[in-house]
Amino acid sequence: MRRAVFLDRDGVLNRIRVEGGRLYPPASAAELQIAAGASRALTSLKEAGFLLIVVTNQPDVARGLQTRAEVENIHAVLQRALPLDDFFVCYHDDADACQCRKPRPGMLLAAAERYAVDLPHSYLVGDRWRDIDAGARAGCTTILIGDGYGEREPEHQPDARVRSLAAAARWILTRPR
Repeated sequence: MRRAVFLDRDGVLNRIRVEGGRLYPPASAAELQIAAGASRALTSLKEAGFLLIVVTNQPDVARGLQTRAEVENIHAVLQRALPLDDFFVCYHDDADACQCRKPRPGMLLAAAERYAVDLPHSYLVGDRWRDIDAGARAGCTTILIGDGYGEREPEHQPDARVRSLAAAARWILTRPR
């Protein structure tokens, strides 16, 4: 079985805009700004043998605010710039009650099945309560970047709280195997 680091996209791999307490992901690849230190952090995890799998909610597609093609274009840019292995995307909104939308663990479970991932020896890195709860429900060690934007606390407390993806990578690499 393989170990993985599951990564949220917006706020972890790329910068987001926060206005009036609302979070805005990039609307297009042209707006995409990769997080400082992301390439180096992910390269160190890749060199340590981790699969790097993005698990991201993209409800703006269901809401008609963004196209699936543009989300895939953003992912293509990220794929070229960063050593990522795969992307699992939920295009639903909360009302759809799907199993893939975080905080449900569906995307992580699907990735674990596809890649034979050892979930208890894997990590989830996210910036919101939804990420942490999905990771915990899948049995992963969880790492919260930042303060969660002042949203509610996750149901499951993260195993670590850090300020950046680089700090998350350093924390992961110091854990016993």
